[in-house]
Amino acid sequence: MSQYFLIHSENPQARLINQAVDILNKGGVIAYPTDSSYALGCVIGNKEAQTRIRSIRGVDEHHHFTLVCRNLAELATYAQVDNVQFRLLKANTPGQYTFVLKATREVPRRLQHPKRSTLGLRVPEHTVTQALLTELNQPLLSMTLSLKDDSEPLHEAWEIRQRLEHQLDLVIDAGTCSALPTTVIDLTTDQPQLIRYGSGDLAPFGLSG
Repeated sequence: MSQYFLIHSENPQARLINQAVDILNKGGVIAYPTDSSYALGCVIGNKEAQTRIRSIRGVDEHHHFTLVCRNLAELATYAQVDNVQFRLLKANTPGQYTFVLKATREVPRRLQHPKRSTLGLRVPEHTVTQALLTELNQPLLSMTLSLKDDSEPLHEAWEIRQRLEHQLDLVIDAGTCSALPTTVIDLTTDQPQLIRYGSGDLAPFGLSG
């Protein structure tokens, strides 16, 4: 049965953040709030936790994870970014976007798209998520908390606990999130390409939904 932490959305309690990170470092899978919907997260190196997340989501090994980073400096460790891409990222992070970028050699092959050597990265604007990332001192490996037969992602912590309490190690309740996932934009081509329209505005990228 999962633990359930009530964490203040603007002033996260350091004790609870530390306990959440301890759960992650011990191989746990958590449900945590973001500036879009709730998400599932684990540490990068734990293959068993990754398998559990795929099982919860009902997806196979072809469905890729997102690396959730604190800032652009951390993102640059994992993605190849040119000047044009950097300007777009700087203007739109943190925010409600996931960006598809070319992976660097730092990224294990199992985290990349098998044919394109790309991965999804995001820098969220949520105080609790940022507190987790700061204490963890590395990106979270993450997927949107969207279950197989649901039409939209889960955005209420109490419902997550009700439906998934025996499959998770921790649910963080920091209030209601958006019912929309991130907007996913591919920056690996000459012009930004829309992959999924979600909570992030398309206007900065010259796109329409």
